[in-house]
Amino acid sequence: MSPQPGIPLQDLPTSDSARLTHVAENNNRSTEHVEVATQPSVPSADRSKAAYLVLAGCVLIQTPIWGYSLAFGIFQEYYTTHGTAVLSGGSSPGTIASIGTSQTGVLYLMMPVTFTLLTKYPRLRRWFGPLGLLLTTGCLTASSFATTAGQLIVTQGVFHAIGCGLLFTRSSLCMDEWFSERKGLAYGAMWSGKSGVGAGMPFLTSALLNRYGASSTLRIYAVASTLLVIPPLFLMRERPAPRGRSSTTSDDEGARGRGGHVSFAFARHPTFWILQCGNILQSLGYLMPSTYMASYANALGFPSITGPIFLALISLASVPGSLLIGLLNDTGLAATTVILISSLGSALPVFLLWGLGGHQIAVLVVFTLLYGFFAGGFSSTWSGILHEMKRRDSAMDTGLIFGMLLGGRGLGFVLSGPVGGALLETNRFKAEDFTGYATQYGPMIVYTGLTATLGAWGWFWTMGKRAMRAL
Repeated sequence: MSPQPGIPLQDLPTSDSARLTHVAENNNRSTEHVEVATQPSVPSADRSKAAYLVLAGCVLIQTPIWGYSLAFGIFQEYYTTHGTAVLSGGSSPGTIASIGTSQTGVLYLMMPVTFTLLTKYPRLRRWFGPLGLLLTTGCLTASSFATTAGQLIVTQGVFHAIGCGLLFTRSSLCMDEWFSERKGLAYGAMWSGKSGVGAGMPFLTSALLNRYGASSTLRIYAVASTLLVIPPLFLMRERPAPRGRSSTTSDDEGARGRGGHVSFAFARHPTFWILQCGNILQSLGYLMPSTYMASYANALGFPSITGPIFLALISLASVPGSLLIGLLNDTGLAATTVILISSLGSALPVFLLWGLGGHQIAVLVVFTLLYGFFAGGFSSTWSGILHEMKRRDSAMDTGLIFGMLLGGRGLGFVLSGPVGGALLETNRFKAEDFTGYATQYGPMIVYTGLTATLGAWGWFWTMGKRAMRAL
């Protein structure tokens, strides 16, 4: 029987009303099914193709970010050698060295500020890439017309460093969002990319300077920087927040912290400050071999090519060192244990090889390889620190903690400059045999070994607490 017009649905006979209700429910279920089916899925963290494309972009962009600073020693030698022919009025070696130290200091010390800024205002991320590209290329071009060391300090030491910092902050934060369980692999690959740049850039820069001069070389750098930054920027994209109840905790982790809330909860944990203390102590001596190995080789009368080769070997050994030490953090080892491996692995070659056998080229080659592997991989231990802090409080923003660790490293780098100069002015150690300890660099060797050992401050602190409890 058909329903009569004008009769409400609830007044229809039961059989017809139930039938219509059943049809309506089926239609609703079909609509919900279509909506769920058409909802775009979010690529998973750690293992998806999208994650590794972001990682590839982060590795590639290390070349324009760190290329100039890692090759500045070659520029410094060129400026010092050519004098007034390059810089009008001449400049002291200390003033020229300030160009490189300013760039390294600004680049690292700005990281806590930029990481906090992007965490607080995530919408700024889209502008950091283009602005960083504009600053880096513009400042390199402007510095090619500079005629004084002061102009180079402003263009290269400050504004170019700020541009590189913007690019690094944008890329590393993006990578951190896409990796949770495999942070060690991701950060290890990123630092390996930086080390690979350091192995080749000094030789390339030397060849360009000898053929084209400083001005043309800087313009070549500017063009190359543009070509090397643009492709990675297209690979960088934020990981969308997972939807639905099926998303896992690790998937949610990369999308946290986008609401503009900055949490400094990690600062209330003593563990962070203990590990940060070791990070700063290691940084106080980390640059000594790479900064002074060329002059050390020259003082011993080795061929002029020996110094650049030593520097290249340190950077080259850092490539597998960064990757493998990063992978150790993903195996479940305690962060303090991985840091201990890196610290002792770099301290022992300093004391035993550079200190005792520092007059033989073969011994120094072995030293540079071992030091580059273990000390060069120290930054990769930070992924273990991030895991440890996240384990203690899942609400912590690992990207912000990473920025603070970079700032601590920058503080150590800035302080290490005047310390290195002061160490060379101290009296030589007295030794019967001609060893590294007997040279002008003896105090520096001892200092480098001690700071490398103290990089494991977190492990010593933990063992000390256990020993006190056992008493």
